[in-house]
Amino acid sequence: MELLVCIKQVPDTSEIKLDPETNNLIRTGLPSIVNPFDLHALEAALVVKDAHSDSHITVISMGPPQAEDALRECLALGADDAVLITDRAFGGADTLATSYTIASAIRHVQTKQAKPFDMIFCGKQAIDGDTAQVGPQIAEELGIPNVTYVCDIKLDTNEAGKPVTVVTREHDLGYEVVQATLPVLVTATLALNEPRVPTLWQSIYAKRYAIEHITVNDMEVDKERLGLGGSPTRVRKVYQPPLRAKVVMMDGSVADMATQVVNMARTVKGGATHE
Repeated sequence: MELLVCIKQVPDTSEIKLDPETNNLIRTGLPSIVNPFDLHALEAALVVKDAHSDSHITVISMGPPQAEDALRECLALGADDAVLITDRAFGGADTLATSYTIASAIRHVQTKQAKPFDMIFCGKQAIDGDTAQVGPQIAEELGIPNVTYVCDIKLDTNEAGKPVTVVTREHDLGYEVVQATLPVLVTATLALNEPRVPTLWQSIYAKRYAIEHITVNDMEVDKERLGLGGSPTRVRKVYQPPLRAKVVMMDGSVADMATQVVNMARTVKGGATHE
């Protein structure tokens, strides 16, 4: 099976800084990590490869040249190949422009290898943006089904003998079991699995691997849909919500604390307080 994992290098969330003029993240010089949800997506692909030894895993990322570090970490964990989508023309992209660019790169890779991807794995969301939009948008661009918030994956065959994936997904009311034909894109939650650790030989392989770069000139794209110019959304203002002026510590029985909460609520609303 041909498996693809989309990963993102994100800044350490405790170190995030914003450009005061553009409101974009300042990534230069910041410590970076592989988006945690994407590690669970990679682990899901590795589990499929463990069960189907003929499987091949490619990891792909869009970002500056330094994102090679994140791809090498994925190679050390067991991925077979890595591709970096990098070009200044992609800078400042919102989720729509990002998903269009990644989908275009996926088509380029599929054409080059003359094999379509059977399954595409993404993390549920990136911790720097928290939109959970890029995975489903990639599937829409590619015209394939997608299943989000996945917490369990099984491979099977349907009544016609064609391979399908049976996944359990989380939602607000509990869980839902969905069957989807291949190719399919799934987005992984933290509950899906426990990422493995790299081995010595895989780490050596990762350091020596020559990562392929894809630029805007390598793909057939509508350049008006790329980067900042192709992004219909803009960040108008970024600010920190005001801190609470007062913290009240309560003790006593549950009934006593409930009474205190009710009285404080009435005081805030301007009503009379009473026992």
